[in-house]
Amino acid sequence: MASSPSIPSSHLQLYHHLQPFSSFPSNLPLLKFKRLGLVKNRLVARCSSGSVNDFQITPNKLFMQEAIGAEYGEGFETFRADGPLKVDVDYLNEKLQDSFLKRIRYAMKPDEAYGLIFSWDNVVADTRVLKRKAWKQLASEEGKDIPEDGDTQRLMLYGGADQVLHKHFLSEKVENELDRLKSRFSQLYYDNLLKLERPKEGLKDWLEAVNTACIPCAVVSSFDRRNMVEALERLGLNNYFQAIVTEEDGMESIAHRFLSAAVKLDRKPSKCVVFEDDPRGVTAAHNCTMMAVALIGAYPAYDLGQADLAVANFSEISVINLRRLFANKGSTFMDLQKQIIEKTPPKRKLTIDTIF
Repeated sequence: MASSPSIPSSHLQLYHHLQPFSSFPSNLPLLKFKRLGLVKNRLVARCSSGSVNDFQITPNKLFMQEAIGAEYGEGFETFRADGPLKVDVDYLNEKLQDSFLKRIRYAMKPDEAYGLIFSWDNVVADTRVLKRKAWKQLASEEGKDIPEDGDTQRLMLYGGADQVLHKHFLSEKVENELDRLKSRFSQLYYDNLLKLERPKEGLKDWLEAVNTACIPCAVVSSFDRRNMVEALERLGLNNYFQAIVTEEDGMESIAHRFLSAAVKLDRKPSKCVVFEDDPRGVTAAHNCTMMAVALIGAYPAYDLGQADLAVANFSEISVINLRRLFANKGSTFMDLQKQIIEKTPPKRKLTIDTIF
């Protein structure tokens, strides 16, 4: 990994406005790591209904459809000593401007100017397999038969836990069984997560390539931090990610997670590329002025048409593809621009002088 660049004074000012988060093992210096920290509120409400190997589990948080967020460029609210501070897309694009020395460095090594943000679900790990297996295990324990039709399978993979339980598990049970079933489903899911040993096909080679190019990477998830760190270590990916965004960061939407990752990577949102498999995640990335690369699989290619690039797997992309994403108008083409209306100069009046 390349050595970390010096900390611009403008970015130090941003750090004083933002509250640091709990530590995560990385190669970043402690001061810079604290500067990149970002949480909404240290007093994050927790509503766990069980634990696995002393890990707190929050089924309501894990298995629900999150809001897209930043529909109008709005961000989230953090806290400082003199009161709340609202952090939005425009604010971060302005405050995370490159310093003079960084501009010189990026002119020589343009790839380092980018930041890559990876969604955990179905991008880093194939969580569809984990979720499907957990539902089948729960159905077997409860003596239920889950239909194999396409609509039911999609509901199991993309629907909320409450919706699936009400439709296939609680038809003959009392309502107070809901919490027990959600807790058991979460335990089964975490048990399967602990056995996960391989990332998505081609991901490790891709991370090795961007690591060689000194492009910082972040991973975002609704998992708690401890589970995420353990999972990355088992997959052998912990050295490739300079930042993670988890439940403890208190983000309330997909877009807010992406913005938090941009701050932790010390990159403007408009210079970040998000890797997603969900059309909602692609929309959230664009709402944050970020580029979006979609992985075809969980959704067909025609559902991912709004992505800037759609690929079947990581082996189809290279660092050159990242440059081409920003090639149309340079690395700042996603920045908000003011339209300049030039006044048309008055036309010259041609006269004919007659010389006698």
